[in-house]
Amino acid sequence: MDNLRIGDKEIRNRLFIGSGKFADEGIIQDLMTETGVEVVTVALRRVDLQNRQQNVLRHIPPEAILMPNTSGARTAEEAVRIARLARASGCGNWIKIEVISDNKYLLPDNNETIKATEVLAAEGFVVLPYMHPDLYAAKALEKAGAAAIMPLGAPIGTNRGLKTKEIVRILIEECSLPIIVDAGIGKPSEAAEAMEMGAAAVLVNTAIATAGDPLIMAKAFSQAVQAGRLAYLAQPGQTVEYARASSPLTGFLQD
Repeated sequence: MDNLRIGDKEIRNRLFIGSGKFADEGIIQDLMTETGVEVVTVALRRVDLQNRQQNVLRHIPPEAILMPNTSGARTAEEAVRIARLARASGCGNWIKIEVISDNKYLLPDNNETIKATEVLAAEGFVVLPYMHPDLYAAKALEKAGAAAIMPLGAPIGTNRGLKTKEIVRILIEECSLPIIVDAGIGKPSEAAEAMEMGAAAVLVNTAIATAGDPLIMAKAFSQAVQAGRLAYLAQPGQTVEYARASSPLTGFLQD
């Protein structure tokens, strides 16, 4: 079985999804059930355990792998505090670190992310840090105890595609941890491209949640991720500069 292992979890579907921006959060459960998506990230600020009607968790299947995120954190200290609150609230020990102090481009602060990762990994969290693609930062996150690395494909929420492709490729080649492309992926073909490169998984939110039909789009992304993974495992043929015929061009008409 070609499963992805992170922490103590075996994951079959390599499409991870977010839970924000859906016009109707009620579709999340149907979406996960019909596509087989297992991992979903949720901002802790959207989890209201005191008010079930306002709690996004009521729309998430109980068997799902919940990955709370520290959205809203501007420093390592704030991210650590949010992560601890998530675990204390019964959301498990997976945590997606998001530390963003840039209000225009919403780019993650790698230095603060490394600090938070080190603290939380030491406390037993399964830490998946969202980061701006950079090999030195990725290596520091590995050393800090991250369970996977989550580089952005493009600025969050833009649907602009895999703009950081070449740096992500370097991370895939040089890092020992799973590389999960997160943010900016706008089309299933872009998710397939990331998987063909060797990414371990792809996290998609905006492209699915804001689609005309989120359920169909989620199915498209799930199939694209699977296709990209199969292509990677199949080892695509070598790219060459000049045309090469697939059948001999001479000999069959000779006497």
